[in-house]
Amino acid sequence: MNQLQRPLYGFLLSLLTAVLWGLLPLGLLLCLSGMDSITITFFRFGFAALIVFIVLLSKRSLPKKEILTKRTLYLITGATVFLLANYISNVIGLRFLNASSAQVVLQLAPFSLMLGGIILYKEHFTRPQLIGALMLIAGLALFFNQRLPAIFESETESVLGIVIFVGSAIVWACYALIQKPLLKTLSAQQLTVIIYSIGALMLLPFSQLSSITSLSSIQFYALVFCCLNTLFAYGAFTEAIRVWYASKVSAVLATQPIFTYISMRIAENIMPESFHQPELDIWAYCGGLLVVFGSIISALGKKQSS
Repeated sequence: MNQLQRPLYGFLLSLLTAVLWGLLPLGLLLCLSGMDSITITFFRFGFAALIVFIVLLSKRSLPKKEILTKRTLYLITGATVFLLANYISNVIGLRFLNASSAQVVLQLAPFSLMLGGIILYKEHFTRPQLIGALMLIAGLALFFNQRLPAIFESETESVLGIVIFVGSAIVWACYALIQKPLLKTLSAQQLTVIIYSIGALMLLPFSQLSSITSLSSIQFYALVFCCLNTLFAYGAFTEAIRVWYASKVSAVLATQPIFTYISMRIAENIMPESFHQPELDIWAYCGGLLVVFGSIISALGKKQSS
């Protein structure tokens, strides 16, 4: 194992990311009732960029110009575009698909990350990875065995939501694959401040900043939560990728739907007018668990260099 690998630290960071991402849909759903997806994303990017900039400035650790070569800038721009696409599609998708269902579909993200590693970094596709991939696909089929007909008939959900979240999973994997080589020359915080600053500037012309004044108290606090979630979740994820194997990080992130499901159940009991969790049959529950375990096995099945 590389001396830079820190398994316990990487695991805790990955678990924190999974919990925060699992809770994020609740905040986004509340924000969506008073603000559009692009503006929500602008505030999330802008807040994270500002806080990380202040931290780096205080430590005198802002990125140096000589590090920002032409190749690095191309990679940063690509990572920013993919992350923007992921953020915006995640918010838009929640208009068409229930949060728990969305998190199950998003398990295609670590699977896509694994495939990207095989294609770009010439990693081997092992037998455990194949088994995990088949479990993931079978799990998705089982999970939506009941949900898909209901989605077709639903007035609040649409198959378009599944399509959006599949796309969101793919672009997230592209972002994760691009940022891996960038972390060889930039720290996690340096990369974060650059990506979020560029992203916020890209979104600014299309954002309705005045809409923040019309938010209710709960919508405003939900927006604050989403901003803090962005700061800590992606900061933890970026650092986890730096100190631990990407496959191990992906395996821990596969538990994300469990946290979303639990939090949605709690939120539905507290605020039934704002949250609704559709009833699932036993096959859907089995499918959801199969997706989680399939994603974990796929990630852990990667051959590691010693």
